[in-house]
Amino acid sequence: MNYYAHSDSQKNKKEWHLLKRHLEDTAQLASVFAGSFGAEKLGYLAGLLHDIGKYSKEFQRRLEGDKIRVDHSTAGAIESDKRYGVYGKILAYVIAGHHCGLPDWGSVADETSLESRLKKESLPDYSAYMNEINLMEPEELVFPIKKAPVGCGFSAQFFIRFLYSSLVDADFLDTERALDPGKSVQRINRASLAEMLSILDTFLDNKCRSAPVTPVNRHRAEILANCREKAVNSPGLFTLTVPTGGGKTLSSMAFALKHAVTHGMDRVIYVIPYTSIIEQNAAVFREIFGEEKVLEHHSNFDYPENDIRETDSENFTRLAEKLKLAAENWDMPIVATTNVQFFESLFAARSSRCRKLHNIANSVVIIDEAQMIPTGYLKPCINALVELITNYHTTVVLCTATQPAIKKFLPSEIKPLEIIDDSKKLYNAFQRVNVNYLGDLPLSDDLLAKKLLSHNQVLCIVNSKKHARLIFEKIQGEGVFHLSTRMCPAHRSETLKNIRERLTKGEICRVVSTQLIEAGVDVDFPVVYRSLAGIDSIAQSAGRCNREGLKEKGEVYVFRPEKHGLPAGWLSRTASVGGSIVMQHEDPLSLDAVRDYFLMLYDLEGEELDREMIMAEIKEQERMLKFPFRRIADKFILIDKNTTAVVIPWDEACRKLLQELRWRHFPGQYGRKLQKYTVDVYEEEFREMLRLGILENVADMFYVLREDVYRSYYNKEMGLLPCTESMFLNDTLIV
Repeated sequence: MNYYAHSDSQKNKKEWHLLKRHLEDTAQLASVFAGSFGAEKLGYLAGLLHDIGKYSKEFQRRLEGDKIRVDHSTAGAIESDKRYGVYGKILAYVIAGHHCGLPDWGSVADETSLESRLKKESLPDYSAYMNEINLMEPEELVFPIKKAPVGCGFSAQFFIRFLYSSLVDADFLDTERALDPGKSVQRINRASLAEMLSILDTFLDNKCRSAPVTPVNRHRAEILANCREKAVNSPGLFTLTVPTGGGKTLSSMAFALKHAVTHGMDRVIYVIPYTSIIEQNAAVFREIFGEEKVLEHHSNFDYPENDIRETDSENFTRLAEKLKLAAENWDMPIVATTNVQFFESLFAARSSRCRKLHNIANSVVIIDEAQMIPTGYLKPCINALVELITNYHTTVVLCTATQPAIKKFLPSEIKPLEIIDDSKKLYNAFQRVNVNYLGDLPLSDDLLAKKLLSHNQVLCIVNSKKHARLIFEKIQGEGVFHLSTRMCPAHRSETLKNIRERLTKGEICRVVSTQLIEAGVDVDFPVVYRSLAGIDSIAQSAGRCNREGLKEKGEVYVFRPEKHGLPAGWLSRTASVGGSIVMQHEDPLSLDAVRDYFLMLYDLEGEELDREMIMAEIKEQERMLKFPFRRIADKFILIDKNTTAVVIPWDEACRKLLQELRWRHFPGQYGRKLQKYTVDVYEEEFREMLRLGILENVADMFYVLREDVYRSYYNKEMGLLPCTESMFLNDTLIV
């Protein structure tokens, strides 16, 4: 009899997807994907074995319409475990989880655990696979990972994830190719990194020639030259220490593309902490390279569905679908993504999150603002980067003005190479501010307000929404602005536009903001006041001062707030260490001061550098390859985003969108358009707002601040006002 992998209601049964062909084609694809890290044979074997459970008569009846459940993924896991020893256990994880996610080893008592499934006896007879599938002998297999830089267990579980990625992507793509060939064709990607490098070189050379001859532009040209020169070095770990305004985005891309072309790498992955900066950088990359070569992948970016066209252009629809498909597995020459998406995927268990992993191998990974890797997960994140560099032919570039002091966490064989020839000289050349510490005595709100009013143009950055609101109320008047995440993005954008216009015209402009303004917001003040925080935050604040070098030196004043410090915990500790550095160093933003800050902070954090004990979870039973993949994935959450987006009817355009979506069959398509009108509120705040009746549910999908109460709860200057008990409590939180 013929055995089939998938049925197709549109075709005669004889034209269904043959199981033998599916296994062999998936094996071939998985072999290619795993080949990027030397695991061709294991990838091929995983592909051959993953669906042998479909050789049962019960599964074939299911394809014909019988309403029965058949476990088809455990069979391949059992066969691999019986036949291939240690390799078999590795394959068992990969095969057993190819639909439902990597399992925990667990225990026999847990039916979902790998141990329990390997002892399962109630499987249908699948032995017919032996008539069609030829398996390789155990002695043909080779484990490609020769070094375990941070421990055998870490390397083993990392390898299992990458092999799993190779299988699930191959399985998905082969199934798609058989059942939806039109969709499969849209994935074809023929971009040449060499051609893209040529395009970028031409763009940058023209940019340099047309730039005014100034000291800053001369130094930017030197940074670019350093990046191009160092790109020929062997793959490994690099640091790129460039002050704010040094043009590190395009210079780092120049390094990455030339390095990738030189060493036969496949793509550039640009990892950024903030979605706002991703949007800016991705827009620049698209302008240079074209829409089809850049994938922007983060939680706020949704590609339009086929049935809702934002334009009549057939090309737009095709491009949107191509990019949407690429977001599934990162098969794109340039990927711009977040810390959350990148690092959480490296510790994930679900197939949808892991599918992209094999495409990280043989890539150049740029970690922008590297100091923003969350401290509570620093050790597992650094270990993951070390593993990529050592065993997956990946180059990592830590790109920032404030390099974290991570050398002591690196194995001796990993030695970071600084791309800039003379970082200290470059820092001095770009030093555009004096940092003044106002002393250990707390500064009262009244005195702070008085100081701010003494400047015509001044930015004040504080550590909580409540403090920002209170200071704003004390100085409000003509040319005074407030910024916080309680304002929807459209509101903030409008406010920032007004701020920039007043700064350019030399008009009065006083701004009180939470630290959100430090996240790549392009503003230029002659004077900045900063509530005491970590040195990296103070450096980001200084980047909003004398940004264009219009004065010989701008002035940054660091002060201790009287009542409104930081919440207890990590943020408070960073401010405490920052205070020590400010007192110890004449220039607290110097490279030496930044190094001392991170050394002191990491020493203070100790075990908190692996807060969830991820490394201990991996090590506990590493010798027996017993890993808790799902438990690790559940623990490895960089941002505990327990929030709900509330739509603010900010302007007529928003109100029109809300009116339209009430009558649409696919209201989800409005999510992207409404993004700029949302404010995230915490879970308890959201429940209280529902109880107060100030929200309405539109199209069973979007929660909207009711228009009849809009003016009572949303202020045109300060955004969403505290209107529930928990909001008043959370108002003391940062940003």
